[in-house]
Amino acid sequence: MVNDRHNDNLSLNALRNGDRAEFSKLVEVYSPFIYRLGMKILDNPQDAEDILQETFIKTYRYLKDFDGRSKLSTWLYRIATNEALMLLRKKRPETISVDEAHDNLDENRKPIHIVDWCCLPEKELMSGENMEMLNRAVDKLSTNLRLVFLLRDIEGLSTRETAEVLEISESAVKTRLSRARLYLREELSAYYADRLEEYKYE
Repeated sequence: MVNDRHNDNLSLNALRNGDRAEFSKLVEVYSPFIYRLGMKILDNPQDAEDILQETFIKTYRYLKDFDGRSKLSTWLYRIATNEALMLLRKKRPETISVDEAHDNLDENRKPIHIVDWCCLPEKELMSGENMEMLNRAVDKLSTNLRLVFLLRDIEGLSTRETAEVLEISESAVKTRLSRARLYLREELSAYYADRLEEYKYE
């Protein structure tokens, strides 16, 4: 997550006035976060680079209009997310709109057994194999749910900030995040059940 203390080292007035040195500092601070978000949404290094470039082009062009009512980081995430979605729709025309009500859960189906993996050691949960399984599960989320999950649980934005980035209500953020987390738990339950059995006998 972007540490808001980085903002203390940036002058919004200088940025609005087109100070190139100050803008270079802005790019240096936020590039890793914007690139990571682009990778999580598009899963392609070149696309993530394109998103990074387009985000800062738009940022430089419109900084003079930034009113400061939201955090600078939130504004940058909104630009980056919009750019990523536009590119995603070009590549995958079937991709849904952020405004559409859609999720991965059939509300009428019976819930499956959810495995409690709290007993697994942290090193097991954070292993490369487990992270790969999580990434695969995240990729299966609908666009709406994936964006909320990435912004809230991966990038660490607050509910309000996520709502501002996606231009939806805070209640919609909470609902989508809850559905995303439940879906991921269902997807990973069988895998972690096997890992728990193996751990018992180690």
